[in-house]
Amino acid sequence: MALPQSAYKDRQFIAVIGDEDSVTGILLAGVGHITDPPDSQKNYLVVDNKTENTTIEGAFNSYTKERKDIAIVLINQHIADKIRATVDGYGEAFPSVLEIPSKDHPYDPEKDSVMKRVRKIFGE
Repeated sequence: MALPQSAYKDRQFIAVIGDEDSVTGILLAGVGHITDPPDSQKNYLVVDNKTENTTIEGAFNSYTKERKDIAIVLINQHIADKIRATVDGYGEAFPSVLEIPSKDHPYDPEKDSVMKRVRKIFGE
């Protein structure tokens, strides 16, 4: 059954949670956006070794639950591993969550939450 148009009609941005190289590359592609003041919110979070897991989880929850203008959330897989329970627990259609590789961390399909759901559907 198709979702009603109200579930996705205002979703026009991509959010990114990733390391500096991944976020920079995606921002250079023109994805960056900051909402209007007074509560200016970015659609990206640069994560480094000092970034707390609570900050990552807060950004993920903001992009998936609070913001109604985000259509896709891109997150580096090694960062998704830090909040794996939250990422695996997310099951909504919009925004879609896609785990992407980074320069220093290769993609592992065994960890990907979308691939886990696909295997579950096909009974693997």
